[in-house]
Amino acid sequence: MKKLLIVFLSICGSLSLFAEKQLDVSNPWDAVNDVLKNIKDPEFNKDRVFNILDFGAKPGVEDYKINAINSAINACSQKGGGIVLVPKGIFYTGPITLKSNVNLHLEDGAVIRFSTNPSDYEPFVLTRWEGWDCINFHPLIYAYGETNVAITGKGTLDGQANNYNWWPWKGKKEFGWKEGMTSQEWNRSEENGGRNRLSKMEEDNVPCQKRIMTQEDCLRPTFVEPYNCKNVLLEGFTLINSPFWCLHPFMSENVTVRGVTVSSHGPNNDGCDPESCKNVLIEKCSFNTGDDCIAIKSGKNNDGRRWDKPSENIVIRNCEMKDGHGGVVLGSEISGNVRNVWVENCTMNSPELDRVIRIKSNPIRGGKLENFFIRNIKVGQCAEAVFRVEMKYEKVVDGPNMPLVKNFIIENVNCGKSRYGVYIDGFDKTPQKQVTGITFKNCIFNNVATPYKIVGAENIVFDNVLINGEKVNYQEK
Repeated sequence: MKKLLIVFLSICGSLSLFAEKQLDVSNPWDAVNDVLKNIKDPEFNKDRVFNILDFGAKPGVEDYKINAINSAINACSQKGGGIVLVPKGIFYTGPITLKSNVNLHLEDGAVIRFSTNPSDYEPFVLTRWEGWDCINFHPLIYAYGETNVAITGKGTLDGQANNYNWWPWKGKKEFGWKEGMTSQEWNRSEENGGRNRLSKMEEDNVPCQKRIMTQEDCLRPTFVEPYNCKNVLLEGFTLINSPFWCLHPFMSENVTVRGVTVSSHGPNNDGCDPESCKNVLIEKCSFNTGDDCIAIKSGKNNDGRRWDKPSENIVIRNCEMKDGHGGVVLGSEISGNVRNVWVENCTMNSPELDRVIRIKSNPIRGGKLENFFIRNIKVGQCAEAVFRVEMKYEKVVDGPNMPLVKNFIIENVNCGKSRYGVYIDGFDKTPQKQVTGITFKNCIFNNVATPYKIVGAENIVFDNVLINGEKVNYQEK
């Protein structure tokens, strides 16, 4: 723990570690190949295979104290790396810690079920919870400062979260929380406990190493979190029943998420949240979630600004989105900025999918969101809007850190049904518009109740866009 703190503090506060020259946006899709050249799968020694059965794993035995998976990972790492094999069968475990040069491989039919006892996720580790730095529960699978790490295979990771554990901590009745329950554990919730305490510590600039959370704070752990890692591969597996965010690459570089299926409908069950990451590829994945399917983030409020680490150079392609608050989202914890994002060839369809593309921030969180390019998206239906900008997220209308949204191009997006085609809620009384340079090109939106609602934006262009069969002739006020 002490070593982690030293590393964390040595880089905490450093500025613009991912800074680079600005993207040439004259033909933005030409730049995708340059980004992809910097995203390569890590390689592992296939001749060194460590079967967890050889380290005491017992299929079908519900004993979360058996530490076979971590023992195999440690042995594999000490030998220079290789494959840690999880064979077909159901295995029970506490939290897993990945090490450099190790590929945790789940055979088809392998299931890892994680403990739901909060005490098993101690000692706490350095992490970030909803964009705030802190020391909190060990994620179900965690790697810190490692190089060449992977989870692959066709097996299943089951967090076992439900309305009887983890999810009630949200403090909402639909997730199992009941006011006045006799269980002390269930009578707590993050909303009236740890979330407010952590927010106050961040607001008061309490040093990161002193933001030590407790079980009583009820801040649920993320599922998979590679933190400050390089060369990360998440491929092929299915993830279900997460306590909190599902996939959370954080301050990592060269990250590939490929062919992963995420199906988890609990509170804050975001599918994949790359946060302050550089060079990320998300492809051929399926998301069916209780929150945003993919949400790109970079820290909240002062923590995001202090690190000044944007999420950048992110390619999302050939993915499927079903239920969720948004298909592809920027925000809301976006204070450290985001730039250079490409989304193409995705399908989205569900009456429980609120928005297709969503941008959310407010004048406290701020953040510059620029160079976002979307093309070839097929949408059956969504509940609210195809394209939604929320500059007053959580009803915050005033603050010292105005967000800026600029240079978006949305082309060849077709949607069969939605309430709004385009809904931009910006600031109409500021000297300069904070939403600028948004182009819609060759799009078709049908069965739309309100074609567009645009406030506080400029340089909004509709180029050959049909809504309900009529060409949009938008005139800025």
